[in-house]
Amino acid sequence: MTCLLVWGTSFAQKLHTITGKIVDEKAVVVPFAVVQLLNISDTSKVKMVAADIDGGYRIEQVKDGNYALSISIVGFKTKKTERFVLNDDLELPTIKMESNAKQLNEVSVSVKKPYVEHQIDKTVLNVENSIVSTGSTALELLEKAPGVQVDKQNERILLNNKSGVMVMIDGKNNFLSSADLAVYLSNLNSSQIATIEIITNPSSKYDAAGTAGIINIKLKKNKAFGTNGSVSSTYRNAITANLPRNIYGSDLNFNINNRNEKWNFYSNANASKNNNFSNLFLERTTSSDGLQSAFNQNFQKIYTGSRLAAKLGADYYANERTTIGIMVDGSTSTRKLDNFSQTFINEIRSGVTSNNSLQLNSDANTPNKNYSANFNIKHDFKKEGASLNFDADYSGFNYTGVENFNTDFYNENGMLNNQTFIRNDSKTDINIFASKIDFTWPISKTTKLETGLKTSFVKTDNDFLSSAFLNNEWQNIAGQSNHFIYKENVNAAYANLSKDLGKWQIQAGLRAEHTHATGALITNNTEADQKYLSLFPTVFINQKISKNSNLRYTYGRRIDRPNYQQLNPFNFYMDPYTIQQGNPYLKPQFTNNFEVSYSYKSGLSLSLGYSKVKDLILDSKTAQNDSTRIVTVGQGNIGSGEYYSAGLYFPLAVAKWWNLQNNFNLFYNKFNDNNLEGAPFELSKLSYNFNITSSITLPADWTIETNFWLNSPRVRGLEKTTIYQYALNTGLQKSFLNKSLKLKLNIDDIFATNYWKGTLNYQNVNLRVQNNYINRRVSFNISYSFGNQNVKSARSRNTATEEMKNRAGG
Repeated sequence: MTCLLVWGTSFAQKLHTITGKIVDEKAVVVPFAVVQLLNISDTSKVKMVAADIDGGYRIEQVKDGNYALSISIVGFKTKKTERFVLNDDLELPTIKMESNAKQLNEVSVSVKKPYVEHQIDKTVLNVENSIVSTGSTALELLEKAPGVQVDKQNERILLNNKSGVMVMIDGKNNFLSSADLAVYLSNLNSSQIATIEIITNPSSKYDAAGTAGIINIKLKKNKAFGTNGSVSSTYRNAITANLPRNIYGSDLNFNINNRNEKWNFYSNANASKNNNFSNLFLERTTSSDGLQSAFNQNFQKIYTGSRLAAKLGADYYANERTTIGIMVDGSTSTRKLDNFSQTFINEIRSGVTSNNSLQLNSDANTPNKNYSANFNIKHDFKKEGASLNFDADYSGFNYTGVENFNTDFYNENGMLNNQTFIRNDSKTDINIFASKIDFTWPISKTTKLETGLKTSFVKTDNDFLSSAFLNNEWQNIAGQSNHFIYKENVNAAYANLSKDLGKWQIQAGLRAEHTHATGALITNNTEADQKYLSLFPTVFINQKISKNSNLRYTYGRRIDRPNYQQLNPFNFYMDPYTIQQGNPYLKPQFTNNFEVSYSYKSGLSLSLGYSKVKDLILDSKTAQNDSTRIVTVGQGNIGSGEYYSAGLYFPLAVAKWWNLQNNFNLFYNKFNDNNLEGAPFELSKLSYNFNITSSITLPADWTIETNFWLNSPRVRGLEKTTIYQYALNTGLQKSFLNKSLKLKLNIDDIFATNYWKGTLNYQNVNLRVQNNYINRRVSFNISYSFGNQNVKSARSRNTATEEMKNRAGG
């Protein structure tokens, strides 16, 4: 009898799930509507959820009873359904909302997302809502991002103090070198950017490339019904004394969108100009055959760049469940570098001191073109949550460059005793073809399967000609010119299985990638060939401790493949005493990432992480020939790198009009190799950084934002950063015409404290470097939005090249 009573009680308390979909009068999905479950007996609100981007909703853990739904969203009349009886899982008929024309004309969405938004699987920077981002380039925005460090000295991006970041633009990777990627991001203005997503431990659905994680820069795409758009213009200038006069930037950006029940057309056009200046100081010593030399070098570089870009796209809603899309975009840009350097050489032999010097005048002009196209289909099956996505992509990059190096050599009396003239002509073509298919199928109410296939083909053709002016003519320099072709094919398959066990949610995945890469040096008819199959498991476990508290455990394995510039076995001339060299035998690096995180009320979060990298790619091939006094900079693999991290994030509402977002991170990095260039190597250091953003809302539509970030001294491989890097940025905004017209004033790096200073010491290499780059700037922006600005999101897409378009910039 007792067993029967227990069984009967358990049966009576069984909980159910209610699902359904919301559309408008023309059967177009209505995303993000607020769905409230009402108890008919007392009209009380039992539960409240939000519909997803496809208009679907899911209300779980509901007892038996009589209920109705109330659905509301800006632009539509509130809808209340007929009463229904719930005694089992229930899928309700599609709910049609009635638009409210008057409300559309009078009401606009005024909720502002915070600049830094922490979500369960990523951190999002809401750039288009931020004042302190005004006038910034994408590279400068990343400096303000929590956990991100921009190493301008070596033109690379670090995430949680780790290199190997996969940078994507609108979900697409690129195959640019690190230097070319830095140029691209320096020309990409904040007026074109909607959000920046930071994903430290991606699932198996993503490509395995990027040991430190993924940074996805999402460009603006208007999301409202009707015809609407925006236009904005920015001017900025450096405010540091004694600079060249042309260190300024400007930007003009235009968006327009038209959407109806069957079609969504969108376009964007942008023109920008970005100039900059850097002052590099370098000291080093050599000793050979009784000759001791001390080099003291100064490089003054002026960068001038311009860019034109455009994007066109369309989505066709074939029916309620199928959408077809196409998108093309392209850009053309040019960057010019003017460099003046002085090198003073103090020589001591047998106690006798002499001083020589050289002056280098160089310039480089590098026009380039980027273009891509995407075709995609999305189909939602009748089964709730089931979908099939297909993407086909092409991306192309074309770079040409002309560099001139004119060097004057002076003896200790200051007399000119030699001159050299060197010219480098280069051309690089990169072509990427990719396609993928993703399938999602809910096996049950609590179990979901995701699986997919992807294939990609990359060809990089780099032709480099180095010439010297001898005997009144340009002559090819033997051993300095080459033609390098790199080809890569990656085929991948993945599967993710997720299960909801109430207080526990578990997702396990496995990705398999087969890589076939060849690097052919046409100049001397040599070829390096690599084939390997790699498995990349991922595990995500979420534990609900209480209603407001969650613990999350994650594990993932990642890979970083060398890019074409790193593999190219060629000597790149930088100055008479500095050469950069590629390594055709560079191996990929593999990383195992572990993380435990705690969150409270989607606000406070704590995290602990550990990563172990095998065959870490570093500038470990940097060597100095004391006889010729030439430094050769090259990358190689070292035994391993270990990264420990701890993070704290918490928002703080000081008052209704004042909000703070606070990020603190602690790192411990350790690098070791039993035999690095003939000797054991080990280096480690504890470091930290923090990022604080303040937002103050004042009467009469005035807003003030302030951002402060700091990076402590740190190590990476052979390199040590010896100073604290930090910057204070602030901005002011005033809105007019019902917030359609906005004026923004912004100042970056107010105290001019963002510069780099460090050392590289190993065996006979002893380098001390300081790089001052101009970051203190004032920016003024004016923007105007027109048309219907009520948010009704068009779908967003991740394309087939979503994890590809970066690796040539590893």
